[in-house]
Amino acid sequence: MLDNVSVITLDQIAAEVWLLKQDGYRFVTMTCCDEGEVHDVLYHFDKNYALKHLRVKVRKGESLPSISGIYFAALLVENEMKDLLGVSVSGMVIDFQGHFMLAEGAPKAPLNKSIPGIGIQVQEKTPAAAEGTVKS
Repeated sequence: MLDNVSVITLDQIAAEVWLLKQDGYRFVTMTCCDEGEVHDVLYHFDKNYALKHLRVKVRKGESLPSISGIYFAALLVENEMKDLLGVSVSGMVIDFQGHFMLAEGAPKAPLNKSIPGIGIQVQEKTPAAAEGTVKS
């Protein structure tokens, strides 16, 4: 693992983020990957062009504590994760209730892998199909 990534638990998020802010780090963004049973959330921070990351695993059904009270801009990414991946985020300064990025009537959490029929559908080409597209 990279030496600039710290693996933390849900109950450590607020304290760790607060320490980074006190140390002069700026919040860059967050990344969330749906791994089926859990969401892998990475927090990205910068100080003097050096990145530092916090990583936490959030089981589906668990709530991720918001850091928007510490870094206000985090509410944008937290609402995006809630809308697109169905991540439950508690304590957001502004909660768009699932309509930050999605319109009324849109599928709920369209990128959540655990919702049948929802999510990115990848259509793979078979070797036979690929061969049929090239004429010699």
